[in-house]
Amino acid sequence: MINKLFFFVFLAGALASFYACTNGHEPEEAHDHDESMETSSHEHEEGNAVTLTHEQLKTVGIEIGTIEQKQLSATMKANGFLRVPNNNKANATSLFGGIVKTLTVEIGDNVKKGQAVAVISNPQFIQLQEEYLNINSSIAFAEQEFDRQQDLSEGDVGAKKNLQRATAELNTLRTRKASLKQQIRLMGIDPLSLSNASLKSSLTVTSPINGTVSDVFAKIGSYVDVASPIAELVENSALHLDLQVFEKDIPLIKVGQKIDFVVTNSPNKTYTAEVYNIGSSFNSDSKTIAIHSEVIGDKTGLIDGMNITGIVDRGGESGPAVPNDAIVNADGKYYIFLVKEEEGALHDHKEGESHNLGSEQGTRFEKIEVMKGATELGYTAISPVIEIPQETHIVVKGAFFVNAKLSNAGDAHAH
Repeated sequence: MINKLFFFVFLAGALASFYACTNGHEPEEAHDHDESMETSSHEHEEGNAVTLTHEQLKTVGIEIGTIEQKQLSATMKANGFLRVPNNNKANATSLFGGIVKTLTVEIGDNVKKGQAVAVISNPQFIQLQEEYLNINSSIAFAEQEFDRQQDLSEGDVGAKKNLQRATAELNTLRTRKASLKQQIRLMGIDPLSLSNASLKSSLTVTSPINGTVSDVFAKIGSYVDVASPIAELVENSALHLDLQVFEKDIPLIKVGQKIDFVVTNSPNKTYTAEVYNIGSSFNSDSKTIAIHSEVIGDKTGLIDGMNITGIVDRGGESGPAVPNDAIVNADGKYYIFLVKEEEGALHDHKEGESHNLGSEQGTRFEKIEVMKGATELGYTAISPVIEIPQETHIVVKGAFFVNAKLSNAGDAHAH
């Protein structure tokens, strides 16, 4: 009897457990296991992405651009220098000798045509003005004498040689007055406004062109004249590039062709020039031919005489390329960072230019593996392992910092 009772109790318990299972109640351990799998998947997705705040981006100067098309694998490198044509150079000089009283410019100053460069003084300036004022009286007297001698000559009273003498003296005085008038104008003084009360002992030396002061030769108290320039001025807006190319490479050059170049001692910025003339004679020392080009676009930081390194296209196909600072090396592989999500719009920019991000909340970046190619003039050719849409924004400056933040975030999450 007792055994039968125990049997029914056991059977009731088994049925109750079965009923609970058929109503969808899963064991607690299975539920915990599913949550663990979901978390692991989420961590894997976050492993190649990081979000930086606006302050972080601004502090380290993160810049955004796009993948550009450049011909780096089929190029020729050549050296050259920048120069300014002679008609875009000038010296500020004084047409009259004098002592420098004031200097109003320094090296590096931008000046306009006609702007004051220096003031010089000389007592001789007063003597010229004094002579000009006095010669008017002399001319008036000479004209009266000429009229008198002419009347006498017509009446056969006076000798003709006296009329000739009066005529010559009057002409001489008029010529001297015209000469003094021009000299006073060259001094920057209006002869018509000249009077006994307005005599000037100094004159202003002005700039003959618009340009930048490249050198100052005089100093206060020094004597200068037409043979002693006060300052040299250069108009850098007309910079030319002279590229020295070997004979075998001349067929690669065509008038109108674009040449990319960098300043030899500052290779971080690329400039562009356009060929307008191909030289016809060899340089006896280097056995090269000069390729004359005009610098176009941005000329910031370029100065007459700078040495440059130029890259000439050999006619190959262009391919994707990014600035060297856009690539990071991690675990023996190379990566770039794509802008995936941004709180706020990117500023408009021209092709080839970069800009700072303008978000207020933060920007999300994703790390993408690439294969490196040729490197020239601060750019490296790349082959992304996955397809990247055109005009996709990437980090072009500060990728190292983004990668460091990504690594730190990964370590903290693992911990």
